[in-house]
Amino acid sequence: MKRSGGLLAQIVHPDNLRLAFWKARKGKTHRAEVVQYRANLDENLAQLRAQLISGIPLVGDYSYFSVYEPKERQICAAPFSQRVLHHALMNVCHGSFEAFQIEHSYASRKGKGTYAAIAQAHQNQKHFRYFLKLDVRRYFDSIPHSELKHALQRRFKESKLLDIFDSIIDSYCVQRGHGVPIGNLTSQYFANHFLGLADHYLKETIRCRPYVRYMDDMVLWSNDANELKKWNALFSQFIEDLGLFLKPACMNSADKGLPFCGYRIFPHAIRLKQASKKRYSDKLKRYTFLLKKEMWSQSDFQRHVLPLLAFTRHADSAGFRQKLNCQLNLIG
Repeated sequence: MKRSGGLLAQIVHPDNLRLAFWKARKGKTHRAEVVQYRANLDENLAQLRAQLISGIPLVGDYSYFSVYEPKERQICAAPFSQRVLHHALMNVCHGSFEAFQIEHSYASRKGKGTYAAIAQAHQNQKHFRYFLKLDVRRYFDSIPHSELKHALQRRFKESKLLDIFDSIIDSYCVQRGHGVPIGNLTSQYFANHFLGLADHYLKETIRCRPYVRYMDDMVLWSNDANELKKWNALFSQFIEDLGLFLKPACMNSADKGLPFCGYRIFPHAIRLKQASKKRYSDKLKRYTFLLKKEMWSQSDFQRHVLPLLAFTRHADSAGFRQKLNCQLNLIG
């Protein structure tokens, strides 16, 4: 595949840098670092432009916090100026990354997402007898810097742009030479692109057609269990050649239900996993408490509850929602 070039001139264009600022500030307008950056916007964007042209942007100095849903993860928050940098890069490089993705890769892509992945997985569950679910062990933490850089070199040809990518990659590690920070926009693109190598191997070498990937959760289907076992051996070796390791594989018949993205998907039904039910229940109880204690307004409550409802409504969960709403004296 032809490597992308001529991108840095587009990245450093003042219009792109200004667009990057507006994207980075979305939902954060009143934060002190955003207000401060905007107060000297022209100067800050000119400084960023100079850094990009030199190929040596300021990176690192991250802050960290943990989230516990569905499992504990350490989130890495870059300073606001670096979030502007990330948007400036991906505004322009998005098309090059996107062109490498296969049709059935769903994470961090416009027009895709969790619910599209669930819908495709449900269709595959209807038409195939067996599934094989694979998951990379601690994916973001284990991505090898050297292999990631090599993958980017095969996609982009401008040395200064690659130097910028390298500096972002080198600004973080979990263990020496491994890991990209969860929470960075660039990390989403890097991680998705790196497993895109596995997608192409699966499609073009193994030639498995029914397949869905949501970041590092991958599912293959077949009507032949032995075929899936063969694919598992080949695919697992390729993943190890990338410097990654898979968790124990989950292979079963479709009618037993596929655990995927918080749901259990059967050929003729989609149900919430028990862990998803508990998270929904715990969050709704907490949000209801905040509303009834007048710590939240009705609009605050709705803003938090609507995404919860959207998640449950993609499953056969009306009875579960109604029972919980009755317990909490809610309507709907």
